[in-house]
Amino acid sequence: MTSNEKRYWFPAKRFGWGWGVPITWQGWAVLLVYLGLIWGGAAALLASHGVFVFMVYTSILTAVFLAICQRKGEPLHRGGK
Repeated sequence: MTSNEKRYWFPAKRFGWGWGVPITWQGWAVLLVYLGLIWGGAAALLASHGVFVFMVYTSILTAVFLAICQRKGEPLHRGGK
């Protein structure tokens, strides 16, 4: 890989919209941190603050995760093929 080539952390899905399973260790790290924060947030927030706070927390984490996928993932395919 030359210095001008961009290394994507997440490949675009072949069918449908979005990104597939990570293809680099950085992508796996981001995914595992995201899942760990969701799991930890469920344990910490559901009992003490309720479902609404947990849903807001999860929505914020998901927005950050999708922003990382958008920035570090392969561009999404447009069109039918």
